[in-house]
Parts: sequence; C-alpha cells; structure tokens
Amino acid sequence: MESQVRGGTRWKRFAVVMVPSVVATAAVGVGLAQGALAASFSVSGQQFKVTAAHLHGEGFAQYGGIDTVYTSTKGDKKTQVPVAISSFDDATITKMCQSVKTEVPLIGAVYLRLEAGNEAKKPVVAKNLYIDVAQLDADAEFKNIDIGVAIQDKTRGPANKDGKTTLPGGFAQQAETADLYGVEQTAWATTAGTFKLSGLSMRLGADPEMECY
Repeated sequence: MESQVRGGTRWKRFAVVMVPSVVATAAVGVGLAQGALAASFSVSGQQFKVTAAHLHGEGFAQYGGIDTVYTSTKGDKKTQVPVAISSFDDATITKMCQSVKTEVPLIGAVYLRLEAGNEAKKPVVAKNLYIDVAQLDADAEFKNIDIGVAIQDKTRGPANKDGKTTLPGGFAQQAETADLYGVEQTAWATTAGTFKLSGLSMRLGADPEMECY
C-alpha cells in the first residue's frame, strides 16, 4: 500500500467531511482514519453534552465520518449524520460532565448527569478514545501538528472488518499532543478501549439544570 509522508509523519488512511453547525454553513472535520474505527457508526437518535475543564490527549487525530442514527425506539427509522471524529491514544480529563435528555412517554423529559474526575490528582483516564462530535467549543493547543492530504486504503475496500465505510479524499491532521481547555461539546457517541472514571457520580432527574451546559 502506498502512503504519503508529510512533516515527518507517514499518512495512510484519512477522510474528511463537511460538518453543519448552527451558526455556520459548514465546518471541516479532519484527521487520521485508523483501522479500528474508519468512518461509519450506528448510534441511538440522541445527542449528549460533555464539558471538561481540561482534556490532555497523547496521539491525537481528527477525521470526518458518518454516523447512522436510529430515530425510533423500534430501530426501524434511521438517518445519516456527518461527524468530526476525534481520537486519542491516551487521554486524561479533569472535571468531566456528561448529560443526556430523554423524553419518556407519560412522564416527560428525564435528564441523566454523570460527573467524574473532579479531583486534579484523580482525573478520568481513557485509552484508545474516540468521540463522534457534532459541535465543539474549546481553547486548544497542539504540539507537533501535521496536516496532510487524505489517501484511501484501497486494500481494504469500501468498508473495514467492523463494517464502517471509509470516506475517500480530503485532508486530515494529527498531533503528538492536544490540550483542550473549557470544553463544551455535543456528541453522538463515545467509545474507548478502557475508561477509568475516578469519583464517579450519576444522577437522574427532571430538572433541566442537570444538563452540563
């Protein structure tokens, strides 16, 4: 398989997608498409909110993808949404909050709020972390960042072993480290090889103030 070298980094499989947002017509989702999660993922029809005081990631990459979103509880209706997938080989997160709003028949809105890593010496720790992001606001700092042209891995065909469709073309970026401060994001899915939640607190309730932001 041919690959391309840019800035000392060998780029193999990348994808890019235009991601709609509320205040702009589109924003670019970028990064390194790795074999474990290429570009397509099936999730429930609910987004969730995430905040963090500080996320430090080692081995950072971003790339565009498409999530298949199921819009009914029976799983018989679905649509595809573009996402910007952020991946980290290792990540530590301080003061993490996740919340999701669910409409329950005959009851109304119910909110689930999860908090962890509130102590500086006991952050949330994750390995092989992937976040399918719909919207992100943060102050960001990257170390040794590279941007390269996407090259599709033709040896794998249109989908990899997990059935996730690879998006060809575009451009991508990766960095040795990434630091995000004051994170506020909306996401469709989070997956990780391991996810250690120190000081985990989880609550359910009907108060809208339970959302992270």
